Amino acid sequence: MPAFTPDTFHGIHAIVYALFDAEEKLDRTAMRQQVRACLASGVHGMAALGLATEVAKLTEAERRTVMDWVAEDTAGRVPLAFTIFGSSVAEQVAQVRHAEHAGADWVILQPPAAGAFGAAEYIRFFGRVAAATTLPVAIQNAPAFFGRGLTADEIRELVSQHPNIQLIKGEGPVVDIAGLIERTGGRVPVFNGRGGLELVDNLRAGCRGMILAPDCIDHAVHAYEAFRRGDEAAAERAYQAMLPAAVFGMQGIENLLCYGKRLFGARAGIDIHDRAPALRPVAAGEAMVARFAKALGPLGGPQERSP
Repeated sequence: MPAFTPDTFHGIHAIVYALFDAEEKLDRTAMRQQVRACLASGVHGMAALGLATEVAKLTEAERRTVMDWVAEDTAGRVPLAFTIFGSSVAEQVAQVRHAEHAGADWVILQPPAAGAFGAAEYIRFFGRVAAATTLPVAIQNAPAFFGRGLTADEIRELVSQHPNIQLIKGEGPVVDIAGLIERTGGRVPVFNGRGGLELVDNLRAGCRGMILAPDCIDHAVHAYEAFRRGDEAAAERAYQAMLPAAVFGMQGIENLLCYGKRLFGARAGIDIHDRAPALRPVAAGEAMVARFAKALGPLGGPQERSP
């Protein structure tokens, strides 16, 4: 099994959707098919338990189950990250412990869901969780989604205080990401998300890669690989192919979970069921999903439909 380090983390990492059956239980078969489709698409890493995984709807036991399943199905072929969700230091450390046990290569800390505090409190919080593990730690800085976050200068202070906080998972426009890279002197690898919006310009700005839900993951991989070999025209073509679907999905997190997940299901041959509460699809949205799925083509090769 290869040894993965922050220096080797790069490219397009897929963060899985939580896939449920008709009774709203996690669907083992569908989750396995999802990981296999992502790996077949050439992703450079796998991740789970972020916003796309509807982590707030999962019980603590279900979060551990998802870690176990994704680790088993990834089988060490690419770096594996788990986002750590929890409202207290103790809850997050317990999740980190299971991530370690499951075989994670790195963890991504979210700000606690409870309350809203000043930067100094979040710096202390992240530092205490990071100090509890020897795994490389990333901070997910997504103020637009969480309603709380850190400035570039505050992130610079945080990583200077805690040497195993070695990566940043941003969720912002490319100009913000470029500013973060500049303020940290390019010393901390930065990944962006946002459904792949501005993908090529993120790479131009110095982003190490993108962490994306899997609905357009194959096209994102093509764009990244083309950019990496110096063919920016091909990178732009691959990005343009996925852009309408990315814009549609990223109208908001609930929109992504409703329609982005259905786009993934249509491309991968997996039936999609929601766990309440959820945004329910309407006919216009379903028609757009069908159109995008046809234009983008099958994902990860032929797939058996989940029962």
